[in-house]
Amino acid sequence: MSEKQPPDGQDETLQLTSELQLRAVSNFVRHRILRVLRDQPATITQVAARLGIAKGSASYHMRLLEKAGMVAVVRTRKVRGVTERYYERTSSGIRLPEPEQGAPNVVMRHALADLEAAPSGPPRLVRMHQARLSKDKFAEFTARLQALVEDIAAASDPAEPAATLAVAFFRPEEDV
Repeated sequence: MSEKQPPDGQDETLQLTSELQLRAVSNFVRHRILRVLRDQPATITQVAARLGIAKGSASYHMRLLEKAGMVAVVRTRKVRGVTERYYERTSSGIRLPEPEQGAPNVVMRHALADLEAAPSGPPRLVRMHQARLSKDKFAEFTARLQALVEDIAAASDPAEPAATLAVAFFRPEEDV
């Protein structure tokens, strides 16, 4: 088995800037592939089986993610004369630029697709609430939500089942 060092920046967040990167992450199948690779490297065959898609489809999407610099081969091994490639994410996180007003928000679209695919009922928590808040209260709650997001990220344990938190706290209209 051939071993490679994990890609540089593995513990960092990758800031997506190029059109190729933005196109790569905007596809839901590629989003799901990145999620599969979140905790450990995997082969095309393993990814295809985990997602219930054809190996050819998994290979196509993996190549696009590799071209975009979002995944890389971290080790290879020969199996019955065929070289198996193990892919890994090149960073622990991905940061997208803020979408322009009226443009689709890729993060929220993927979160909604994940939510729709998740089993319904407890312990799932989905709420939408609108409130009228002063600028000071809005800033206070924004800071508290940010702290909660950071607390949840810090509590993450790769040995435990995955959980997704999607937060959108915003003013739907211009500040008045």
